[in-house]
Amino acid sequence: MKSIKIILCLVFGFLSLTLQAQYYQVRDFTSENTFSENIEGPNVDGLGNLFVVNYKQDGTIGIVKPNGKASLYITLPTGSIANSIVFDADGNLLLAEWKGHDILRVDKKSKVISIYHHNDLFNQPNDLCINKSGQVFASDPDWKNSTGQLWRIDTNQKASLLENGLGTTNGIELSPDEKTLYVNESVQRKVWAYDLDKEGNTSNKRLLISFEDFGLDGMKCDLKGNLYIARYGKGTIAIVTPEGELVREVTLKGKNVSNIAFGGKDGRTCHVTLQDRKCVEVFRSEIPGKRWR
Repeated sequence: MKSIKIILCLVFGFLSLTLQAQYYQVRDFTSENTFSENIEGPNVDGLGNLFVVNYKQDGTIGIVKPNGKASLYITLPTGSIANSIVFDADGNLLLAEWKGHDILRVDKKSKVISIYHHNDLFNQPNDLCINKSGQVFASDPDWKNSTGQLWRIDTNQKASLLENGLGTTNGIELSPDEKTLYVNESVQRKVWAYDLDKEGNTSNKRLLISFEDFGLDGMKCDLKGNLYIARYGKGTIAIVTPEGELVREVTLKGKNVSNIAFGGKDGRTCHVTLQDRKCVEVFRSEIPGKRWR
């Protein structure tokens, strides 16, 4: 009986190690130079298609099929360059268009592009997240002065300034229960957490974690509320618990990591955009993204 238990322990141990081995192993999803050096804003739709800004050249949106084949999805109006992509409840794309101080809307069926919200008070909207109610939260850095703002755009397409006087606001994300809003500052290398009420108002700002080196860029939450933070210049994705503990850093092939999005059939495939390699790398996470609840 004792020998059977030992054998079972060895078998389960081997299976556990085998399962662990499939996680956090990085590989290329698209070839190098598929996108421009401003590749950013990845997001995955309900069919498993990955959408990424700046396919081959700035001012475009690319679509990457689940098999890794990339092609042009749309070209934006002349002079427009998007930085982030989120989907509304109907599957339409909302884009942070930093040059025109706009949030653009792309109809998923017709691909018609319209201005969802324009704001002369925007510095240059950078990253977006959206809640179940359809409220959009936007980071808005002023890179020249190393400052930033935080905005909310309601479903009536009117904007509210939630905070100014921040550092260079960049990555922005909601917790799975949508009770916490996370915002990071690239230059200052800080990640802030806010309590969020049902109306989308922020309170109780607190420092979640700070880093001593390199920059911060886009970030996403998994189903358990851990943040996956792009460490620009370091070439890693930092995984941080809701309590602010750094539990892992996944090393990518490239260094200039700009953003991340969960996808795949089970939500465990992390798609990472690399600006130095101009491509998308992927790795598997043990925990699916928050949308796979």
